[in-house]
Amino acid sequence: MPEHGHGHHGHGGQMTPEQQMQMIQQDIRLAKNLGQIKHKIIVMSGKGGVGKSTVAANIAETLQAMGYETGILDADIHGPNVPKMLGVEMLEEEFNQYQFDAFKDIVEDGLDTTLPEEEQREYIEAKRKEYQHSIFPVKTASGLKVMSMAFLIDALDRPIIWRGPQKTGAIKQLVSDCNWGQLDFLIIDNPPGTGDEPLTVLQTIPEADLVLMVTTPNVVSQEDVLKCVKMVEMMNIDNIGLIENMAYYICPHCGEKLNIFGEGNGEKFAEEMEITYLGDLPIEESVSDAPNKDSAISVLDPEDEVSKRFVEIIEDIKKEFLE
Repeated sequence: MPEHGHGHHGHGGQMTPEQQMQMIQQDIRLAKNLGQIKHKIIVMSGKGGVGKSTVAANIAETLQAMGYETGILDADIHGPNVPKMLGVEMLEEEFNQYQFDAFKDIVEDGLDTTLPEEEQREYIEAKRKEYQHSIFPVKTASGLKVMSMAFLIDALDRPIIWRGPQKTGAIKQLVSDCNWGQLDFLIIDNPPGTGDEPLTVLQTIPEADLVLMVTTPNVVSQEDVLKCVKMVEMMNIDNIGLIENMAYYICPHCGEKLNIFGEGNGEKFAEEMEITYLGDLPIEESVSDAPNKDSAISVLDPEDEVSKRFVEIIEDIKKEFLE
């Protein structure tokens, strides 16, 4: 990952020939990686607290459960929560061991132990060179592949205090060097807003099939998501969808539908922005409690109302954007 306190440029903003070569090689790895991924969905929001990461995590796990090879990239540098939500939380030391074990499995799978020792060593060295830039994603119990900055810190309370170039460099490296393999879907969970990280993801993955906006009925949330939509449109990306999260609450005692954050008008809001409305999601205690049980609601209870809504949303995404 990028060195603390260093950017990508040499003195006076000029890159050395070595740095230029490193960037070219990274771009080659990036193109190769993205070429193995059929569909890419970027999840965004205008502000925090609207359940964006919950939506991204549940969409990823639902796709995996539907039989699609799926990965999720947590692109939030300062608040990477996806591993916790999916029950694969680990810190740097454990993650490094995971990397060693993953590489060891690859070597052992292909190593012919009947060969002379010298040839075995040559094979291992060739594999080491082949995978020297690779970061192996962590798999959930369902087989969903997960990559996050959360794996690269040595303590849960360790803040990542980086400036723009370091953050953009880290995100680009996560996309280019993560060994996703062949994927049907990659879900990218962007941090909220229109800053360095979301911009880097949009620039790094310009051919995304869908940029999925998550909002709530709150007027402030909608005003902020409007800025995100404008940002995406300015980058000539017009495949934009909207989900209204926390749209209503069903009282468990009387069954009454309550609009805690006000009357939902997501469909009207999407029409005004000329983007595709993909439906709403209710507030449920089981959804917010799911990370405490080290999983997503779509895995813990596929028959839950919210879990069923995610299946419907994915079917709509496939119909509207992928067919």
